[in-house]
Amino acid sequence: MKNKILIIFLVIATFTACSDRIELGPEDQLTQSVAFSNETLALGVLSGAYSAAQQDDVLNGTSQLMGEWQSDNVDFVGSFPTFNDIKNYLILADNGSINAVWDDNYETIGTCNLVIKNVPLVEDDNFTADERANAIAQAKFLRALVYFNISNWWAQPVQVSGGTNLAVPLVLEPFEGTVEFPARATLSAVQTQIEQDLLDAIPDLDDSDRTKATKGAAQALLARLYLYQEKWAEAADLANQVIQNGAYTLAADYTFYDTESTEFIFTLVNNADDGQDSGQGFSGLTNPTPEGRGDAPFSDNLLAAFADEAGDLRFDNLTQSGTDALGAVRTFTNKFPDGITNADNSPVIRITEMYLTRAEANFNAGTSVGDSPLNDINTLRTRAGLADLTSVNLDQILTERRKELCFEGHRRMDLLRNNQNLRRPGMANEAASAPGQDQVIFPIPVNELDLNPNLVQNSGY
Repeated sequence: MKNKILIIFLVIATFTACSDRIELGPEDQLTQSVAFSNETLALGVLSGAYSAAQQDDVLNGTSQLMGEWQSDNVDFVGSFPTFNDIKNYLILADNGSINAVWDDNYETIGTCNLVIKNVPLVEDDNFTADERANAIAQAKFLRALVYFNISNWWAQPVQVSGGTNLAVPLVLEPFEGTVEFPARATLSAVQTQIEQDLLDAIPDLDDSDRTKATKGAAQALLARLYLYQEKWAEAADLANQVIQNGAYTLAADYTFYDTESTEFIFTLVNNADDGQDSGQGFSGLTNPTPEGRGDAPFSDNLLAAFADEAGDLRFDNLTQSGTDALGAVRTFTNKFPDGITNADNSPVIRITEMYLTRAEANFNAGTSVGDSPLNDINTLRTRAGLADLTSVNLDQILTERRKELCFEGHRRMDLLRNNQNLRRPGMANEAASAPGQDQVIFPIPVNELDLNPNLVQNSGY
């Protein structure tokens, strides 16, 4: 996909070179005028938004795995000092990896903004109203997903703050030559925008291509948002709608990773050219040496959680033994086995999460929308080769979430939003990992503070 961005700029250069007279103007304005001059080029910019989302720091593993080793799932043993600082709760505002997450996510947002604003203006009679609406809906879904992820990194959750605390700047317009200095919006305001983007997107999306934004993906992300906000009825209803959608079904076993299985509601398809190109994404970090970096093996605590019930296929079928970055033999996930070319697909949203969301929301509300929490959990346990439970409580639901979704970036927020420490008793930094503590969220990068006088820093940095 990344090559498509280059193609757009090459086409623009060609058009300019063929002109008898070159008129100089701001590069961004020239780019927009040409890139949105017809349907093909406009959809190329949309492809560019997906390419931006393929960056390691956006949806391809870096920020997702940071949350896994800041909590209790992963033991980071690599040599990146910026990653070690996150693991050890020694984060500084000049952490280069955190700055990269900020930059790359806002790059993705900026490309989405271009599509949302300019697609309606394309003068091309072949670009139908339905096609335009679908393109805008895809961009709004991507923008909502990125804002959802970064607001969770830069703001304490609703359960701690009530949503009145500062999150990240809401940038909803493309850059057009005038430098703006937006202040941070509250978490409530960011979540309201996420909700609105998804509500806008749902009617104009379909379920034909799970490698792009789908109706099911927008509904699933909205269900995730409502779950985080403790809007139990809304979360259960939307999760149930996705489960009832025949386009998405639980896979029979765990061979669905790196495929376009109906298990996935939305997956980014990578290849060796446009996937996790820095080795700091899912594949590079989670594979043992020499294929991968050997940086992110299972934590002892996660191993103990799986050991509580022998025969769990989520462990037996999805792990490998290998050498870590320090030369020790450790247990690694096998969800992303291509540590050589780093071309594994990114499992952004899958149907399993909707069963877990419906179960948790129904349990907290005392309802059985679609099915009972017990039945939903037992459905997943059956696939995992485990015996049915006879009753279920919240801790068991969260344990099933942990085992199903480990290494996919959910654990940190599952703990924080349930007012639980990120580290278990006996683990390092347990006290510093409590909800509301300074270093469970990221600092605003220092260079952003230097450039933007309207930004204020998070507490403790």
